[in-house]
Amino acid sequence: MMGGGMMDGGFGYGLGSFGLMGGLIGLLFNIAIIIGVIVLIVWAVQKFSSDNASSKATSAAHPFSAREILDVRYARGELTREDYQTMLHDVLQS
Repeated sequence: MMGGGMMDGGFGYGLGSFGLMGGLIGLLFNIAIIIGVIVLIVWAVQKFSSDNASSKATSAAHPFSAREILDVRYARGELTREDYQTMLHDVLQS
């Protein structure tokens, strides 16, 4: 007979020379690679976002003392002289 049948070439049904077990091992290997890439991406995003968040928190912390803030508010006219003196007394007490 000319022309090949289904078993021509010794490779069977398209699963390669390892058969069904080889296909499953290959599938598990591919899934492991995909999971590894996802875990790496999640780790990198968490690491860099937490670094940025902590640096933003430190830079966002108010570098002025309560006295300096009180002085600026008085200079802007937000406080009356009496309010300023009362708050200044409270700040100096604490």
